[in-house]
Amino acid sequence: MRKTSLSSVVLIVDDEASIRRSLGNALEDEGFMVRAVEDGEKALSAVRDDNLDVVLLDIWLPGRDGLEVLEQIKKDRPDLPVIMISGHGTVETAVRATRLGAFDFIEKPLSLDKVILTINHALELSRLTREYKRLHREAVGEDDLIGSSHLIHSLREQINKVAPSEGWVLITGENGTGKEVVARTIHRKSLRNEEPFVPVNCAAIPEELIESELFGYEKGAFTGAEGRKPGKFDMADQGTIFLDEIADMSLKTQAKVLRILQEHQFERVGGTSPVQVDVRVIAATNQNLEDAIKEGRFREDLYYRLNVIPLNVPPLRERAEDIPLFVQHFVKVFSEKSRIKPKKVKKKAMHALTRYPWPGNVRELKNIIERMVILSTGKEIEFSDLPPAISLSGIKLAETPDEKVNLRKARKAFEKEYISKRLIANSYNISRTAKELGLDRASLYRKMKEYGIEIAK
Repeated sequence: MRKTSLSSVVLIVDDEASIRRSLGNALEDEGFMVRAVEDGEKALSAVRDDNLDVVLLDIWLPGRDGLEVLEQIKKDRPDLPVIMISGHGTVETAVRATRLGAFDFIEKPLSLDKVILTINHALELSRLTREYKRLHREAVGEDDLIGSSHLIHSLREQINKVAPSEGWVLITGENGTGKEVVARTIHRKSLRNEEPFVPVNCAAIPEELIESELFGYEKGAFTGAEGRKPGKFDMADQGTIFLDEIADMSLKTQAKVLRILQEHQFERVGGTSPVQVDVRVIAATNQNLEDAIKEGRFREDLYYRLNVIPLNVPPLRERAEDIPLFVQHFVKVFSEKSRIKPKKVKKKAMHALTRYPWPGNVRELKNIIERMVILSTGKEIEFSDLPPAISLSGIKLAETPDEKVNLRKARKAFEKEYISKRLIANSYNISRTAKELGLDRASLYRKMKEYGIEIAK
């Protein structure tokens, strides 16, 4: 399945309104979705915020010229093809644009046939690049589920059965367990793997914006809607849309999502014509949706539509044997990013990492390993490099006659561990933690200084 012009988004950047209008209308007649802006700043904003496929960029613009904008686009989105257009082009300008990463250079007056041919060539190269990267990811195992526990082995077997089908999937699990990794793995092993995978964090989008984010909008739908903007379902056409934290959607938005699942079509904000889409839906949540249904927060009919194939991602504490594999993986990843030789994790440190309950699951472990790789000074990660909450996790006082501890030391050890755990539970909010502990902020700060407890960055 290849992306067609109907789902390809072209951004036109030109300070002449007549060119934006005429070229935009011509491209829309050819089936492209078009956005048009008049200067470089708006172009860069569109590149950051929208899922664009091609940019047509004029050389002469007010403010930042086209070559400056091209250079910034290539920093922000190196894989996005940019076609330069100009009525005053020179060989020197064309050469410079090519060196900066432009896909091609077209002189005005524009030939529509040449513009369309160049756009299609850019789209095809972009598709081939994505395909190469997909094959490379499969070869190196990027984004694969890590672990050798029986729980992960069972999850892999379920994914291998589910992926080739067109069945919708509902993934459940605590925060940070890797639900998006599971969703990406399903997509990568599916028949839609050459098409887009579009993740949407429903909890991160404000309620007043979620409809326009999911379904897009038409020109004039509201103040500031200067042109048609595709939504996430547009972008995922022929591919997979991943609706993360689905329980955080409002009932109104849930009703619209249900309609898409039933009718395979939707209307953009401000639009009246139905838009046909073919998407596979994978949803995820860290909440109990059956409880949410009883409380009136989630539609029962949507739940049964989504819950065709349920998958559960187990928390890290239930598969402690996988922790050393995660540690080694993240040490390697962050060492490569820091351009240093991978550090060895000492046995005592690994033991502490393995026995810690990891309330934040894999995400918390990843952040901790990144911090230790960067901040540890030696060639090895020592027990002393661990954060207090982990080094004190499961502490056992007086385990042997040689480990006798007097009451004062035992009390201090317990107090340090307890304060560390409450800080983590409260996301290092000092005021909230102090109130919970029955202390004022100054007293809590003194104890943190006394015990060497640092605020996590």
